[in-house]
Amino acid sequence: MESKAAGVVSLELLLDPELEARIRAEWQALADAGLSSLAAHTAPSNRPHITLVVRPSIRQMTRGELAAAIALPVEMTIGAPVLFGSGDRRVLARSVVPSAALLDLHASLHGLAGPGEADAPHTRPGEWTPHLTLARRIRLDDVARALRILDDADALAGLAAARATRLRRWDAASATTTDLL
Repeated sequence: MESKAAGVVSLELLLDPELEARIRAEWQALADAGLSSLAAHTAPSNRPHITLVVRPSIRQMTRGELAAAIALPVEMTIGAPVLFGSGDRRVLARSVVPSAALLDLHASLHGLAGPGEADAPHTRPGEWTPHLTLARRIRLDDVARALRILDDADALAGLAAARATRLRRWDAASATTTDLL
């Protein structure tokens, strides 16, 4: 997705501070081992998030519209690592178990945003795979080691309640974020 990002806008859920810190700890554990990790991206806008919508453009929505359509915070369960992509490099992520509340939020936001024929397939209702990206372009040869590191780091151990607490808009062309809720 990195190569296509220049002309896209996305809507993303941000995490409660404890969960964000734990995901960042996993980024750091991978980086400390010399593996691909989002810890290498030090821009202030780079933070753990769950992407809900990705399109070439998304209409501006008011805080009132958004607050009426979606409820935050939303509880969730963080799951096992997953891989996306093909070839010798993949995206390594933590799965997010899609609860009814999370699926409702996703569908409501898409309804508010309007039809999205140009939606990124992995964000369309019915095709969405909620996840928290840990590394992009990780070599297949490094995946087993990365999984051992994540298991050893155990950054998510004891996490009782994971929550997404805020919604933001990311504009890739201008590399800016806007807090929406």
